Amino acid sequence: MAKILVAYYSKGGNVKKMAEFVAKGVKEESCEVTVKTVDSVLPDELIHYDGFIFGSPTYYGQMAAPVKKLIDDSVILHGKLEGKVGGAFTSSANIGGGNETTILSILQAFLIHGMLIQGTAKNDHYGPVAIGSPDNRAEKQCIALGKRVAKLVKIILI
Repeated sequence: MAKILVAYYSKGGNVKKMAEFVAKGVKEESCEVTVKTVDSVLPDELIHYDGFIFGSPTYYGQMAAPVKKLIDDSVILHGKLEGKVGGAFTSSANIGGGNETTILSILQAFLIHGMLIQGTAKNDHYGPVAIGSPDNRAEKQCIALGKRVAKLVKIILI
């Protein structure tokens, strides 16, 4: 069975809610999902997942330091995550708050690991974004991200 990690940092709770919605989408595709805060994930654990989806609040157009720390620490796995599937999501204070650059900063790190990323032609192209607390639109986008990553993982595992 496909194993997917949803790892997040959430100071105010918005990204945590989004992580739960993403996990719901993964489960709807009958994949095993683990939801953890990034500070409880050891870099070595990443090798045991077929895909992972990271969530972060937007801080000055970038991911939060705890998310960056996990990514920086994952350098010990360089070359070993190739072919795994990745995705990202964020919450920011306002529409022009750097949400897309935050998601792209996470996805860039995944690409350097040799991971596979699938965007979408609908709505949040790079990954789900919430402005403050996730609304119904953000919830649907998060569920769709979880499903999209899970479907791609299952295709790769065939």
